[in-house]
Amino acid sequence: MSVFMDLNISYTTDRKRLQAMIETAAHLGYSTVAINYTVEFQQKKQEIPRPKSVTELFEKLPIVQGKSSPIKVVNRLTVVTADAAHFRPTAEYKSFDLVAVYPKTEKLFHTACMTFDVDIICIATTEKQPFHFKRSPVNGAIERGVFFEICYTPAIRDSTMRKYTIANALCLMEICKGKNVILSSAAEKVLELRGPYDIANLGLVFGLSEGDAKAAVSTNCRSVLLHGETRTTAFGIIHTVKKVQPTTKQTDEAEAPASKKTKTENI
Repeated sequence: MSVFMDLNISYTTDRKRLQAMIETAAHLGYSTVAINYTVEFQQKKQEIPRPKSVTELFEKLPIVQGKSSPIKVVNRLTVVTADAAHFRPTAEYKSFDLVAVYPKTEKLFHTACMTFDVDIICIATTEKQPFHFKRSPVNGAIERGVFFEICYTPAIRDSTMRKYTIANALCLMEICKGKNVILSSAAEKVLELRGPYDIANLGLVFGLSEGDAKAAVSTNCRSVLLHGETRTTAFGIIHTVKKVQPTTKQTDEAEAPASKKTKTENI
């Protein structure tokens, strides 16, 4: 049985509304949700919010429909910025299980794909994508284990935003071929949440295959959480040790004594 996740439930100071959204997500069959705190940097020094602990929201977490276990709640920070200088990971970032960035320019998108220590890169859904996706940065992000997020809530709020969401998603799929994509709600109220199977079907409209659409609300989300755990525990640094392959010259020199020994024995 698949484990479904929604990694973007918009944070609100209205505690009852936030509780209702998480309870609804559990009722719809989501095993994990992320409360998303969004910060839009207008200047270099910006205060990062302190994420709420689960105990501050619930005395007892709701049980996931069809399962005996309670829903898992994690915290996420999304940084909206148009200048790389504004994105400076600090100690406060480590308070969040997931870190996402919403790049507003092509240059920043390229930098986010290739160097930013994040788990998720958000794709525009409320407006036309201001630049074209290029294969090099997209593939770079995929190789680093970073995922692209498409939020479906704008598509059900307004017909114009629905057009932008579908168009931007199709442009991304043309480059990434459905790899490293997650589908989230970005819901701000209960009525905006949809069940995981409905979202998987919506993924077909976004250009995903049936398998990739289901992965976008299940296994891919699990990979994002694992990437976040690696980032926080290893400070985002993964060392890869490659075995040095001997050159042709080194191989010949190593084999030469053996060859001479064989000839001597034959004599």
